[in-house]
Amino acid sequence: MHERALPASPNWYCSRCSDVSSSALLGVGAKNNIYLIDVSASSCRVVGELVGHKDLVSGFSFCQHAGQSHLCVSSSNDGSVRFWDSDSKVLIKEHAAHQTSVTAVHWSPVDKNLVVSGDEKGIVVCHWYNTGDTASFFPEPRTIFCLTCSPHTWSTVAVGYKDGMIVLIDVSKKGEVMHRLRGHDNEIHSLAWSPLASEDAICSRLEDSEATSGVSAGDDKGCFLASGSKDQTVRIWSTAKGKGLMTLKLPYMKKRRSAVDPGVKERLWLHVHWPKGRSTQLVSSCFSGELVMWDLTRTGKQMWTLFGTSSEGQNHSRIIFNMSSIQLQDDRELLISTSMDREIKCWDLATLDCCWTLPTLGGFVYALTFSPVGSGCLALGVGDNMIRVWNTLTTQNQYDTRSFWQGIKSKVTALAWHPKKEGSLSFGTDDGKVGIYEVFSNKPPQISSSYHRQTVYTLAWGPPVPPMSFGAAGGKLSYSLYSCAGEGVILQHDPSKLSGEASNIDKLIRDTNDIKHKLSPHTDLSWKPDGKVVAIGNEDGCIDVYEAPSLKLLCSIQQHHKIINTLQWHHDHGSLPELHCLLASGSSNATVYVHDLRSVIENPPESPVVMTEPYRRLCGHTAKITCMAWSPHHDARLVTASYDGTAQVWDVQQEAAVCNYRGHVGYLLCVDWSPVDPDVIWTGGKDFTLQEWRVSKQEFTSPPKGKKMVDLKEKMKANSKQKKKNKKASGAGGPAAVEMNGESVTGGQKAAPGLELSGEDEEDEVSSTNSAVPPASFETQRKSSTVPKSKDKPDLPTNLLKKKKPRSMLPLSTSMDHRPKEDLLQDCISLASVKHSSAPLAGCVPGQGEHLHLGLFTDRQALYRMFEAEEEGHVEAGHYDSVVYLRLWTGDLEGALQLATEKGELNDHLLSIAPMAGFEVWSRAVEAFVKQLCLQEQYLKAASHLLSVNKLYEAVDLLRSHKFYREAIALVKARLPADDPVLKELYTCWAAVLEKDGHFSAAAKCYLAAGANFDAAKVIARKNDISSLRAAASLARISGELALAQSLALRCAKDLAASVDWVGAQEVLSSQDNLMVHRLHLCVAELLAAMLADSQPCVSSHPWAKAGQRHVSIQDRVRDVWERQFGVSQKSERHCSVAALLQELKSVESPTPTASIPLTQVQLYSSLHLTRAVLSWLLDDDGQLMKELWKAVAWLKDAGHSCVSAELCRLLFPDGDVSVCSRKHSKTLHLTDDEGKAAANSLQAFVYYQHLYEVLVEQLHPDPKRTSPLSVRSRT
Repeated sequence: MHERALPASPNWYCSRCSDVSSSALLGVGAKNNIYLIDVSASSCRVVGELVGHKDLVSGFSFCQHAGQSHLCVSSSNDGSVRFWDSDSKVLIKEHAAHQTSVTAVHWSPVDKNLVVSGDEKGIVVCHWYNTGDTASFFPEPRTIFCLTCSPHTWSTVAVGYKDGMIVLIDVSKKGEVMHRLRGHDNEIHSLAWSPLASEDAICSRLEDSEATSGVSAGDDKGCFLASGSKDQTVRIWSTAKGKGLMTLKLPYMKKRRSAVDPGVKERLWLHVHWPKGRSTQLVSSCFSGELVMWDLTRTGKQMWTLFGTSSEGQNHSRIIFNMSSIQLQDDRELLISTSMDREIKCWDLATLDCCWTLPTLGGFVYALTFSPVGSGCLALGVGDNMIRVWNTLTTQNQYDTRSFWQGIKSKVTALAWHPKKEGSLSFGTDDGKVGIYEVFSNKPPQISSSYHRQTVYTLAWGPPVPPMSFGAAGGKLSYSLYSCAGEGVILQHDPSKLSGEASNIDKLIRDTNDIKHKLSPHTDLSWKPDGKVVAIGNEDGCIDVYEAPSLKLLCSIQQHHKIINTLQWHHDHGSLPELHCLLASGSSNATVYVHDLRSVIENPPESPVVMTEPYRRLCGHTAKITCMAWSPHHDARLVTASYDGTAQVWDVQQEAAVCNYRGHVGYLLCVDWSPVDPDVIWTGGKDFTLQEWRVSKQEFTSPPKGKKMVDLKEKMKANSKQKKKNKKASGAGGPAAVEMNGESVTGGQKAAPGLELSGEDEEDEVSSTNSAVPPASFETQRKSSTVPKSKDKPDLPTNLLKKKKPRSMLPLSTSMDHRPKEDLLQDCISLASVKHSSAPLAGCVPGQGEHLHLGLFTDRQALYRMFEAEEEGHVEAGHYDSVVYLRLWTGDLEGALQLATEKGELNDHLLSIAPMAGFEVWSRAVEAFVKQLCLQEQYLKAASHLLSVNKLYEAVDLLRSHKFYREAIALVKARLPADDPVLKELYTCWAAVLEKDGHFSAAAKCYLAAGANFDAAKVIARKNDISSLRAAASLARISGELALAQSLALRCAKDLAASVDWVGAQEVLSSQDNLMVHRLHLCVAELLAAMLADSQPCVSSHPWAKAGQRHVSIQDRVRDVWERQFGVSQKSERHCSVAALLQELKSVESPTPTASIPLTQVQLYSSLHLTRAVLSWLLDDDGQLMKELWKAVAWLKDAGHSCVSAELCRLLFPDGDVSVCSRKHSKTLHLTDDEGKAAANSLQAFVYYQHLYEVLVEQLHPDPKRTSPLSVRSRT
């Protein structure tokens, strides 16, 4: 389906996660999938993927037998082993014989049906593909790191363990251990059998080393085995002798750090590979990405040759994990390697040079954009903390890519090329950083000193606006860099001085447009290519268009009602100038809207215009829109990316779907059109891939209907519920979360960023599946994180359980009273001598040493000495509360408080007696107790204690900082004046939190209490249902926000009319002043709907809308109802005068008719023109009357409702004569202008055409019961 693609990065720390088939097809395990790549000596191409594992792929192997080379097997941390057909890319079968994560798998090169796998518990499983039989063995109770089947004997398998042990087992004898190979003292990363079935190949080399190895080659036949270990050695073993023959120490080479991110930790991984046909040559990885070829017959110190020495930059820059080789038909032998540097390289084993490099991606593809200056230069922003710049037009190297990581250190979420300066690329990250890279230099990026608080979602270059434009008069600053982030702020950066402070454009917007209310958080911005205007999308779904450089508000587009995700202006180099002002917008709704802003931009209005109708609507996606791009090669051709997992190409003028691309697994995040090929589009998304595809080669036209995404959402909900259950179980003593490859897993995959899947699905993203944690460490992590099960104990009544004896305050002296009888008697004698003898016993000091306990029976000084000893014992045991009480007993209240403060043992009792030590001591104790309570998360109690020392504002700040807004407000209102500014600040902060969490009604109450009436109405309207809009309109009207009230009332009435609730719509409009013309419009719409045959059943209607006499024209009925119900006639004055009403109605926009608009909406638009026609009739403007009547009929016809338009003609002209507009009011037309005559002629022709059609239908299909030859919906 796609042309070129960059796949996800191969998984790290797996012994065999890639393999090459005999037909030169490379399979690579990446995340939960396996990517299939066609390889040759000159290039490679991603041809597909195998999808199905629920956890990380840990092993992969092809069947190397003739006729079965398309079969392959994979293992996963989900415990399954799956068999695939790489040709059809489908799952054949699977087995789940393992009870834990599988760490290695291999398809036997001798037996075409035998597949051997091992897991981290040490279980080896043999599965026979043809019969499905399975046998399990347990040769060693150790964690398996790798295993490999012998290429010479089907039953021999070598298994490498985490602790350095290697065992050879015979699977034909129930896994009997043939040899235990000891020598390594750390993890076995890889095992490789010699391709030669004897040990004669390097006999001469072994004889030379016999003195050092102590082993003679002998005459026994066997096969060599090579092993690579974390202990930095490669060992060659004799399987005949079961002993090590040779130890190869890795050569140390200076690490190259030019293209290495020091933030990524790495450790040694030593992989070995024995190429076929090279029995004396062994390939191994090295310390930092080098590959070396060992010549086992060579003598001397240097037995190795380094790969890639012919030119710089050929080697990997990080450790290598896997290698596999293939011999092509031209006898060239290729080696494929995967590395931590996220590159797949192909090597020619004859020359040891790199043939090609395939870059891979280790995170979500958040952003992609082509340079407007450097043709074909594509920049990628990826979640693995790197930027890639790909020259897509090179012919020699199809994947000529450079990576940039310096100064980034977080996910790259936004990119924007400078429109004029070649190689200047701005980037934004998920931690709020904004910077500029000069991609053609080796310098680190410039980083802006102004950081956003949340993820940067959009970057755009545009003309400077004040205050930066003040210094740009002399050409100093031609472009500013604008960044929009998750906190809703747009910053303007000076690219020539990023160290300076960036300016928030909201201040300029407020000052220019005299805005007092809170601005809705911004979510996206897009500058028109000519730099004259900028469109800004907001969190509430509104799009504001501003004129540069003053940022005067030209219009507000209120079409979306969910967060705006993407805005794009049409390019200005097309052949049709009328398309240059098209603005496409995508939100968390699935519909894409396109607005024509030509009239607003070319003739800026004095006051902002509100637009509620789109120029075109593009329906088809089933989830939110994430990105879009106009084709630079076509007029009005748009591509959109969506959370439904597809990219859609649209013909905007026709509102038609052109093609749909479904090559990704998961949602899409970015899309761009090729600047050189009109048939090529690039997309990136959640599946860690970038894909290039052709419009002309796509199978589908429209997005899928949505069942797939519905199922996915249900699955995500189920996973979310399961996670909550697991979390509760973990808190109750169940197993804790297990960390796997850098992710915390509690029974399912995470998300998004996120997707960052922000309350959105993009926070569901897994930051990277490629972590520096090896699979073998999972065992120890699971063991340490699992709480041992306690033995079951019978439930006993509490009165039968022995009460726990309280801890003694004087444990040392108490223990000395439990000594032998002789010692106790001696104590009595010693005490008597102390009490009654003038010369006490030598060394007998009551309260100290052996006579510690006697302090209780003598004087106070002895008691104090005993207390000091007891305190020392309590401190050593950690019983600080006992020490505190001992000090209290001695009267050392200040010392007791000090100790309790230091040890965090303050309590209410100590605080109650603290005033005895003085005010200062008590005050310090209260403050210390507050800190202690905060550490214990008892914030309400802490705030109450602050009040006791008259620190009211500190108590309020404490409550607010821990989100106790309700309690903080109650405290302020109870203790501070009503006009204290802290109260308004609290209400505003609480409202923002409530709004973010979706509690719009509660947020509105906070805004009202803070005096922000405009914000209160806006936040209620965000719910966008009829009841919310009605309440928001009433709130705005009562609060004096009349303009907003009218706007909301119109939105509510429009929704009610669309749902055919006519009474409700009129009630909403009647509650607002100056909306009479809209009431007249809905009156006409209701009459039209009632008079049309087979019209949609209505929710509510007025008595005057009941169907009347069929021979009375609709315009006569409209005029009568207006006069009776609304008091509008030719004699109306002031705001109800006909001229004023007509002028107001002309400002209401009417979009271009298209077939995608529902019939109820079509009737509303047609009735708009009918309303204008009746008003023109009342003004005796016959020319305008005819033009509006023709537009009313043509609107229905052009929208694809010919039968409805014919029915409307019959209602307008019951006699079939257009010149007779009304018989009731004796209205006959007198046309003078040409346009009016042309409209009348068109209407008359259309009436005649419909009459002929009816006659023809009647003759072809006579029906005696037919009363009206036309029906709205029965025929087309």
